[in-house]
Amino acid sequence: MKHILAISFVLINFVIAYTQSIELYPKENALLKFAAAEIKSSIGKYDIHIIADSVQGIQICNDHHLPPPVLSLPQAYSIRKINMDIWVLSTHSIGAMYGGLDVAEALRLKHPEWLNQQDHQPLIEERGIKFNIPLDLRSPSYSDASDAFQANIPEVWKESFWQEYFDAMARNKMNVMSWWSLHPFPSMVIVPEFPDVALNDVWRTKAKYDDNSSSLGLGLNPPYLFDSIEVVKKITIQEKIKYWQKIMQMADDRGIRIYLMTWNIFTYGAEGKYGITRSQTNDTTIAYFRASVREMIKTYPLLKGIGITAGEGMDNKRTDEYKNEAWLWKTYGLGINDGLKTTPGRDFRLIHRFHWTSMGEIKQNFKDLQCRLDLSLKYAIAHMYSIPNPPFVLPAFDILSEQNKSWLTIRNDDIYSMRWANVDYARQFMNALPPLEKVAGYYMGSDGYCLGRDYLNKNTLDHPPLVYKKQWVSNMIWGRLSFDPTLPNSVFEENIRYQFGGMYTHDLIKAWDAASMIFPFITRFVWGDIDLKWFPEANLSHKTHKGFYTVDEYIRRQPMEGSQVSGIAQWLHDPTSVGSLRSPLSIADSLDRLTNTVFTQLKKLPKHTSSDHRELSQTLSDIEAFALIGKYYSYKIRSAYELALFDKTGQDSNKLKSLQYISKASGYWDRYATIYSAKNKPALYNRVGYVDVNALKVNVRKDLDIIRNWKPGSIHYVKTKSTEATFQK
Repeated sequence: MKHILAISFVLINFVIAYTQSIELYPKENALLKFAAAEIKSSIGKYDIHIIADSVQGIQICNDHHLPPPVLSLPQAYSIRKINMDIWVLSTHSIGAMYGGLDVAEALRLKHPEWLNQQDHQPLIEERGIKFNIPLDLRSPSYSDASDAFQANIPEVWKESFWQEYFDAMARNKMNVMSWWSLHPFPSMVIVPEFPDVALNDVWRTKAKYDDNSSSLGLGLNPPYLFDSIEVVKKITIQEKIKYWQKIMQMADDRGIRIYLMTWNIFTYGAEGKYGITRSQTNDTTIAYFRASVREMIKTYPLLKGIGITAGEGMDNKRTDEYKNEAWLWKTYGLGINDGLKTTPGRDFRLIHRFHWTSMGEIKQNFKDLQCRLDLSLKYAIAHMYSIPNPPFVLPAFDILSEQNKSWLTIRNDDIYSMRWANVDYARQFMNALPPLEKVAGYYMGSDGYCLGRDYLNKNTLDHPPLVYKKQWVSNMIWGRLSFDPTLPNSVFEENIRYQFGGMYTHDLIKAWDAASMIFPFITRFVWGDIDLKWFPEANLSHKTHKGFYTVDEYIRRQPMEGSQVSGIAQWLHDPTSVGSLRSPLSIADSLDRLTNTVFTQLKKLPKHTSSDHRELSQTLSDIEAFALIGKYYSYKIRSAYELALFDKTGQDSNKLKSLQYISKASGYWDRYATIYSAKNKPALYNRVGYVDVNALKVNVRKDLDIIRNWKPGSIHYVKTKSTEATFQK
């Protein structure tokens, strides 16, 4: 009995010591409790104190003769350590949570030395995700006409989906979730003046979309889609409201701010009810939008802002009282003012995308707006994986101010299926951002692929992971470096070591770094600014542009502005204009160096197969796939260069080289297609159409016929500033 009592006493003392080893202030704060939960499994013998209070933080440092904490911003935090005591100090719970997560990471990775007297504050105040949200067949996003978005309609109506998402975002210090929808109001609010617009239940179509859907957000509700309806969730509009209120609370409990972004004018789910139409001169439509915005603000106190666009559904040529900015003011501007009347001090903002508009018109029409006004610019248009310092928005920054800052839309319409990871590129990208005193924040995401669950990889369809977690290294890199661009590479390396084991971390990272630079090099050369014009996973644009890029298209491409690269036609036909630009063949050389590094490193790494669902095997096969298509691109550039020389000189030797290079390119495409198709289902993408990499072998072979049938003198070069060098064949 004495032994039992002694054991019980020891256990009781252990539990008390364990539960007292993490001190939180305030105790019941959800953000601090999340950080504490992350720490517990690795706490060891440490005593952790997470304090979200400036007075206590200063007092603690004074009492223990520690350097004073940095308490300048809500997200700022300091970490102080003496022996086995670790203090996280901040003025605000979000900063304290971030510090607690740093502690959890350092202890999990067995690097407590990372916690010695640190101070942190964010480079960019708002950092997060652009999520085109597929709410319902009747409330589509811009991108719903695709397989991935249709598969994810049920997911966005699950609490577990958002909890997993927000937890992962918080770990990466991302604090913005922006939901983008053409017309979200029928699925999220009841408008008293228009009650029958509100939608019960969640619908999806069983019919298949085709690849003829509009790229402008128009006509996404053809009648045939409604002939085969699937109700994926039975739920009333009142229950929907409670659901989204709960989801926003989940976000707030992780320090994440929710923004709702729209394009205009779209009336999906409301069209025809009460006389609502898409007409810009319809006063009933204006009244409906204004009331919907008001109810959105009143219904969701945790909503932090609304974003608007003078968009694809508007008449840009109007000059009367219904012109774009006047319409947006009458609807969104006045609707926001109405919604904020009872809470005038509320933390809320309007984000006006700088899209088919001007600063003068915005300021003139929104001068009476009762909240903060930000702008939004497409930073790298659709291709963040191109060059780390895209020049496109720099002229607009001259007219911005600290009062009217801009958000940066950072679009990844480059990489949907493969895992990317290159810390140095992301660090260069962050260090090259425009003047930060004029940057409100950024949201990163795709228009062409749904950032929900991964329904593309057929090896994980039984339990599809979040795309965000599949791309965990990429999101860790972008989230953490946008908070602190000085974060050492070792933090990322040690996380990778922890995930995959330490025997081959160095070789894995070296291969992954090289593989991740392949698309930036090809995209700066085969430039297509928007996602409709260039999808590097498949050498493809939408059929309404070019479709599959053939060898002669490689001759005519004008590389990305700011890339310091010459196109083939310019290099051979206008050498006086080239100056210090890099030659097209230097891009092929860079691709060869990168791909050779990958192949060398892969030999040192474990064997892998594309069909093995385990993460390491999937990652290694992604790295190999990058290298294989990189070889395809390097040989394709060389083939195009030799074909252009043949056109200019008539030398058969150039034609023969062109054929040899394109034959090698074709062989690498076949190997790439084998890996890609073993992993990924052929799928309909809303922006580039149906993609089947294996079936594209037919298009790859057509280059041989193009070269065989080429006649010298077919190119008549005309100097142009556009994305293509004009020539006639």
